[in-house]
Amino acid sequence: MTEFLIETQGLRKSFGKVEVLRGVDLAIPRGEVTGLLGTNGAGKSTLIRCLLGLLRPTGGTASLLGCTSWELADAEKSRLGYVAQEVQLFASFRVRDMVGYTAAFYSQWDANLVRELLERWELPESKSCGVLSAGERQKLGIVLALGHRPELLILDEPAASLDPQARRLFLESVLQLAADGERTILFSTHITSDIERAASHLAILQGGVVRLHSDLDGLKDRVKRLRITGGGGRLKAEDVPGVLKWSEQGEVVQVTTDRYSPDLPQRLHEQRGVEVLVEDLNLEDVFLAFH
Repeated sequence: MTEFLIETQGLRKSFGKVEVLRGVDLAIPRGEVTGLLGTNGAGKSTLIRCLLGLLRPTGGTASLLGCTSWELADAEKSRLGYVAQEVQLFASFRVRDMVGYTAAFYSQWDANLVRELLERWELPESKSCGVLSAGERQKLGIVLALGHRPELLILDEPAASLDPQARRLFLESVLQLAADGERTILFSTHITSDIERAASHLAILQGGVVRLHSDLDGLKDRVKRLRITGGGGRLKAEDVPGVLKWSEQGEVVQVTTDRYSPDLPQRLHEQRGVEVLVEDLNLEDVFLAFH
């Protein structure tokens, strides 16, 4: 039986009359690295805060590590790592003090890993947290979340304040952490290239629901753009399964589908007498196709 470390069913969250989450169904098994992709304001942070028990859902359910999110005990929290979009630090602490304070909460703290990350990311242990730049604060937040090698890591726009080099180092750290296949990671982002580099799966949040949750390789095999010639006026949307986008210009029809199969071009040729050119899409094109 599949063990889901993250699971929601019909999850809803409203703020007054504004419904942000409208029935989110999401199940992430152990070992999966999932990129949560959505436009600004799509509800990514709200979903994450509901998962962590920081917001009480309006309806539906949310669970982490097999426990109801709103009732997470200390034992579950010790297996969890989290980086918020805005990292909160004690301004009067130096970096080493912040590390020591955080380490005291975890029996399995990996001091060698933390030291290595601080050096790689050029974070002096003697520097005051109060004078760290936004990017440095983000780096330190990530180090603190990784220090106990969490079983489940949840990151809310973790690379938003990082420069390209720091973002690359962060993604390498995520990949190293996930290499044993036992750790589960969910990170929200609007940067599709980060998902392509680090994630095994993609979830798209749109309109308050998860419109797609798929492995990346299967997604790229399934979502294609078709340039169809000779079909103007004869080819109908029902001829092509899984239409996401459709446009016509004279005898040329351009279709994006999420149900492509290798036999589809030949089938359309035989049924409608059209010629089909198949185009691969990058992840950004896939994301836009669902909007």
